[in-house]
Amino acid sequence: MKKDEFARRRRQLMRLMGRDAIAILPAAPPRRRNGDTEYPYRQDSDFHFLTGFPEPEAVAALIPHRAEGEYVLFCRERDPARELWDGGRAGQQGATERYGADDAFPIGDIDEILPGLLESRSRVYHTMGLHPEFDQRVIGWVNGLRAQAKHGLHTPQEFVALDHWLHDMRLYKSRAEIATMRRSASIAVSAHRRAMRLAAPGVMEYELAAEIVHEFHRHHAEVAYEPIVGGGSNACVLHYRSNAAALKDGDLVLIDAGCEYDFYASDVTRTFPVNGRFSPPQRALYEVVLEAQRAAILQCVPGHHWNDPHDAAVRAITHGLVSVGILKGKVPKLIKDGAYRPWFMHRTGHWLGVDVHDVGDYKVGDAWRVLEPGMVLTVEPGIYVAPGAKDAPKAFRGIGIRIEDDVAITHGAPEVLTGDLVRDADEIERLRSAA
Repeated sequence: MKKDEFARRRRQLMRLMGRDAIAILPAAPPRRRNGDTEYPYRQDSDFHFLTGFPEPEAVAALIPHRAEGEYVLFCRERDPARELWDGGRAGQQGATERYGADDAFPIGDIDEILPGLLESRSRVYHTMGLHPEFDQRVIGWVNGLRAQAKHGLHTPQEFVALDHWLHDMRLYKSRAEIATMRRSASIAVSAHRRAMRLAAPGVMEYELAAEIVHEFHRHHAEVAYEPIVGGGSNACVLHYRSNAAALKDGDLVLIDAGCEYDFYASDVTRTFPVNGRFSPPQRALYEVVLEAQRAAILQCVPGHHWNDPHDAAVRAITHGLVSVGILKGKVPKLIKDGAYRPWFMHRTGHWLGVDVHDVGDYKVGDAWRVLEPGMVLTVEPGIYVAPGAKDAPKAFRGIGIRIEDDVAITHGAPEVLTGDLVRDADEIERLRSAA
């Protein structure tokens, strides 16, 4: 992402904040994994969205109409000894030249400099609760200023949650963001195709997961979340994580895997037969889920509400469950009674962006949010018939199916970012037979 994109976002946020405000955002801290080993560093999503700065131990301050520069970044100084061990640092010069900061100061000087930046501001925009230790520092700076109010010092009078405006901004993707999400989706599609071709009876679930991760890394992408590879009844566990069983002839395998490319996530699920052919009960349920997904995607157009895709999926799944004999009764009453919920127990989608379950309100007041161009969401209906589900015909027990794609709202028809990955049952069988 070019630095002009981050500058545009900062300008937009500062226009919303107003002249006498300041926003303060900390970078994500490193996280210890064990002993002296850390998890791979991943920048805080909000901090990245506004700065693009990739290092820990940094704090960004946005100060509208500050004459000396509106964007101030505190970050680590250059340190050749530490850089020999941990890699290069931008330093203050890099912060201004490469990352667009108007001013940059050593992070060690923040207690001396930041209170002075707060002095002339009435409102402090900050996300409380995400980094509790840093919250206390911000409160300490403000309280220190208030203690001097008797000397005529102007001090901030109000803390305002930064989340509301910033997260609403993140909900509407720019052209550059959509282009990056297309790339993320393309990499995920390639990884799923690779797994589909390699699946066979006796292959371990973790082997398919490894193939997926390899394909991500091959394209300079990371996992957006740990891949789910559930063979047979393991697919009925929504957040199955162990990936430790052998795939069996005659079973389906559900793969839920997405990557993060340049900080933007994809999120894709496919379910397909291990031996390359759907059995009649498997195909019957698969067609129900596929029809539900198609119906939901058709609702992903401007002017429709967030819940419209879910309602469409519920109608299709309830009708399908009646047609295969799992439910009995009139579809409208079954929907009203929630009779589908034991088999389809989750929502049909979520926002997608810098986070897999991205920020943004699903309701505005008491009403579902209206879908608008630039929003990106997943569409992922499913049916899960647990092995011990005595209310279902025996032929369906142990079958779990989910189909998930990433969908961008446009000014016209929805754009299925992951649409290049096969989902029609016949096409899946053809791909598998060619493996």
